[in-house]
Amino acid sequence: MLEHCCRSRLSIILLCGLAVLVNGIAHDSLQCEQAGDCPDASHYVLHLVKRDDTLASQIAQDHGMQVKGQPFLDSRYFLQHQEGSSRREKRSTVEAIRDHEQVVDLIEDRPRARTKRDYSKETMHGPINKRQIVKAFKQLEIPRLPFPDPLYQDEWYLTGRAVGGYDMNVREAWLLGYAGRNVSISILDDGIQRDHLDLAQNYDPLASTDINDHDDDPTPQNNGDNKHGTRCAGEVAAVAGNNVCGVGVAFHSKIGGVRMLDGPVSDSVEAASLNLNQHHIDIYSASWGPEDDGKTFDGPGNLAQEAFYRGIKGGRGGKGNIFVWASGNGGSRQDSCSADGYTTSIYTLSISSATYDNHRPWYLEECPSTIASTYSSANINQPAIVTVDVPNGCTKCILEPVHRLH
Repeated sequence: MLEHCCRSRLSIILLCGLAVLVNGIAHDSLQCEQAGDCPDASHYVLHLVKRDDTLASQIAQDHGMQVKGQPFLDSRYFLQHQEGSSRREKRSTVEAIRDHEQVVDLIEDRPRARTKRDYSKETMHGPINKRQIVKAFKQLEIPRLPFPDPLYQDEWYLTGRAVGGYDMNVREAWLLGYAGRNVSISILDDGIQRDHLDLAQNYDPLASTDINDHDDDPTPQNNGDNKHGTRCAGEVAAVAGNNVCGVGVAFHSKIGGVRMLDGPVSDSVEAASLNLNQHHIDIYSASWGPEDDGKTFDGPGNLAQEAFYRGIKGGRGGKGNIFVWASGNGGSRQDSCSADGYTTSIYTLSISSATYDNHRPWYLEECPSTIASTYSSANINQPAIVTVDVPNGCTKCILEPVHRLH
């Protein structure tokens, strides 16, 4: 079955090595083109003079609202109107809260258009010392190559089967000791199937949560629309040597997922995702962003920017988190990733793509912020990317219309 998957971070194995060894630019947020396009706000960020959980709950209760958590462990709180409130009631509530003597501000937290970076239907290995290889096998207990996983031989980007015999040198990285061991990775997307047969062994609950439904289970809805995050997770951390699907590029890593794209995506949703367990998670991987339509200029809001800064400055016990971002799929629309405040952020590593025959894919966006490129699919006439699928399946991903979130 040839379908869309995460045009994802196959180079994450290199970042796993970096994480073990070491173990933005401001943009205006264009949330709505016209004032009438924005839905009436129901979510807010309450900023108190000082942290006071009891006071925050009391203010919310007095005004028919609920506290839905905090973006950071400080004096800010997520508030949500109860259903049934009229626009006039909401306006008067906002004014009353802002007049409270212990309130610094109450900021509307409106949904923002975010797009999963799937595919769209618009139109030699260097010499390796054999002694090092033997030593690496013994140290890492890496199963002998080739792996018995049924789709491993179809992973052309790992097995030297791109045109010219090239691949991503991932096998060499494995043999030199980099397979993701002791590295925790979180996929910020529409959730992941945590009990998938090819992911369960590597699943990390501490790198997972459900922002959309406010619980700890990142399992996506099984409705056909929410498979992107699971597929991204499979590319990164599918278990090796278990005779299921294929092999992840960092098959010894621990993988988690944040379910945050299956609902309205606001600044607070992004911040809560980027700020999750920053002293445990090493790498955050995101394959989404503003619309790749050639006319949208957007980026992280104030809370998301602060989450990036906190992660880089203090994450992983002061070593800093690593944020990996897909560079964009709007090349056919003359879009530039320079208009994307996530990929151009000084806090992210922006990753682009190369085709099976070592060319630029038609969807590639050009911009100076691109750090590296990985092999990916280009069209139906070229080999696909192997990964896991929901529920409990395997797939070869190639082409499907872009799924847009509004």
